[in-house]
Amino acid sequence: MEDNTQHFLDLIRRSQRGKFKIYIGMIAGVGKTYRMLQDAKEMIRQGTDVRIGYVETHGRPDTEKALKGLPVIPRKKVFYKGKEIEEMDLDTILQVHPDIVIVDELAHSNVEGCRHAKRWQDVMELLDAGINVLSAVNIQHIESLNDEVQTMVGINVKERIPDSVLREADEVVNIDLAAEELVDRLKAGKIYAKDKIQTALDHFFRTENILQLRELALKEVALRVGKKVEDEVRSNERHAKGMAKLVVCVSSNSETQQYIIRKAARLADIHDAKLVALYVQTSGEHTDRIPLDAQRHLMSHLQLVVELGGQVHQVVSDNVPHTIADFCRNQHATMLCMGQPSLSLPRLLMRAGSYRKLLSELKEMGIDLIIFA
Repeated sequence: MEDNTQHFLDLIRRSQRGKFKIYIGMIAGVGKTYRMLQDAKEMIRQGTDVRIGYVETHGRPDTEKALKGLPVIPRKKVFYKGKEIEEMDLDTILQVHPDIVIVDELAHSNVEGCRHAKRWQDVMELLDAGINVLSAVNIQHIESLNDEVQTMVGINVKERIPDSVLREADEVVNIDLAAEELVDRLKAGKIYAKDKIQTALDHFFRTENILQLRELALKEVALRVGKKVEDEVRSNERHAKGMAKLVVCVSSNSETQQYIIRKAARLADIHDAKLVALYVQTSGEHTDRIPLDAQRHLMSHLQLVVELGGQVHQVVSDNVPHTIADFCRNQHATMLCMGQPSLSLPRLLMRAGSYRKLLSELKEMGIDLIIFA
């Protein structure tokens, strides 16, 4: 009964919530902002109240020209460390309450003193208020793709959005451009100032990087569009049966854990499963015994799970395999993800029986085990 009530309340909330459209690009300069502004002009011509909440032109002539004549809600000025910084005026947008608001740079980090730390959080508040939002982001800013992007281009992108933000989108559009055309635009000074062109060509805008990011963007949009279709077809069936659950084991390991969490979140998204993280706290990791750096890593890992839309569970136990099996059983898990056990040979021999029992129990419960390299 409670599930049915919650389902009905969720339907009401979704019907009152604003619609959300995201323009995804493979890299800066493909024309996401320009396309948003062109779409805004068309909607205004059709009588829709569209306002510019925040647009960053980056000094690009085509974008600045497209922005001219559009109704802009002035930015608010925030003083931070002796400097005057302009941020989107969230409160004024809520007060004006346009039909549609354009909010660029979705992965932007707000300056200290703003209500939310991230612009995507501002967007969530606008949607909750019933305001429709058009926004844009590059593929490298998606949290679960961070490791893949870093491997491709050798850059760790700092500003990222949780995958849960993409799941909130009603429509996802890919803004595509051929690699050759993009490089031509860069060389012509249409993306960056002249003094930055050669640096860009030597690093992020190398042809192999562009092609890899382009493929990543195409796959991401295809995934999102496919999932929207599946959700429409299977929503009633999924409600009746309950959502699948993917359990990921979390530790304080600093080297591989964030990679494992992102991979698990990606897998959960693909399989339309709920992400659930389990941290088994052994006596060696008790609060008064765990090293401070390990504790910081652990908190960072658990925070990442939450940012990716997952739930965190902590269980105190020295029998890790038994605890994992019990947890999966109680959660009615369908998949279990973990990293390779980092055990020395003597410890591995001591615990081999326990892990064999875990595998046996997972098999009996019909739970797929996925071990990430």
